[in-house]
Amino acid sequence: MSKIAFVTGGSRGIGAAIVRRLAKDGATVAFTYQSSGAAADALASEIQAAGGQAIALKVDATDVAATRAAIDDIARRFGRLDILVNNAGVLHLGDVSELTMEAFDNTIAVNVRAVFAATQAAVAHMKAGGRVINISSTNAERMPFPGGSIYAMSKSALTGLVQGLARDLGPRGITINNVQPGPVDTDMNPAHSDFAKALHDLMPIKRHARGEEIAGMVAYLASDEAAYVTGAGLNIDGGFAA
Repeated sequence: MSKIAFVTGGSRGIGAAIVRRLAKDGATVAFTYQSSGAAADALASEIQAAGGQAIALKVDATDVAATRAAIDDIARRFGRLDILVNNAGVLHLGDVSELTMEAFDNTIAVNVRAVFAATQAAVAHMKAGGRVINISSTNAERMPFPGGSIYAMSKSALTGLVQGLARDLGPRGITINNVQPGPVDTDMNPAHSDFAKALHDLMPIKRHARGEEIAGMVAYLASDEAAYVTGAGLNIDGGFAA
């Protein structure tokens, strides 16, 4: 029986790599997008052409009611939900004198509030063996350059959230964990730039990750082999936080 997965922010970058990997592993994958409609449709078509199952859903991560409705609809359509990956996120960088309250509120809305809302909706449909996986960041543990204060704060918040929810969900046989990537080669954070070089100078493995590498750790946490892993923050960061 194929697993039913729901991925937020799945049309591009890390999210798309996760969607592809879960589909390759046999899951039926519903994923959300906000503005990248063409990319989302192309990804769903690519997976279906390869014999997989993928469903693209236009949902704003900050719209809690829409997110919950989408999760409920997928769970009803397939009779259950096995995997939730909270991947949608935003990055607002700036000096403390420059950051606006709008940037602060948007960071919390997408990176923290939306994660809790989606998790709350998803676990209502999960049975023993359910998996919740958040894409956090190595910056939850280390922020060695200026301008990343509210982003790092939002990712650190996921550490407490996951540790607390692990206590709630463990007795039900559901695990919840954070995957904490370092720099990943995406449109938003390309591997070849002056900023990338500055990041590499901080790392023992001096390169960006590939999205497929992050997806591999997600696939592990979604598997039966990871049944004993919960409440954890797993760095995949080239030693950035070492």
